[in-house]
Amino acid sequence: MAFKPLHDRVLVRRTESDEKTKGGLIIPDSAKEKPAEGVVVACGDGARKDSGELIEMGVKEGDKILFGKWSGTEVTVDGEELLIMKESDILGIIA
Repeated sequence: MAFKPLHDRVLVRRTESDEKTKGGLIIPDSAKEKPAEGVVVACGDGARKDSGELIEMGVKEGDKILFGKWSGTEVTVDGEELLIMKESDILGIIA
């Protein structure tokens, strides 16, 4: 199933977090936090001004992004856990 977000929303796949700390300790699954990094899977066309003019999206498919800890809504698309969030929930693009 193909999924295209509407307006200024993006579909994001979380990146996997590290299994070990920098010191070499293994982190059990129960103690891991969900990462606040991800990759943009799909983007909407952008928001619209009151005049109807389209405001272009600042991110594109494939961008690696950083977002807030409680951002987005978790959804399952084709058996994969993804997030849908507004572009304004994105804190920045990781270069």
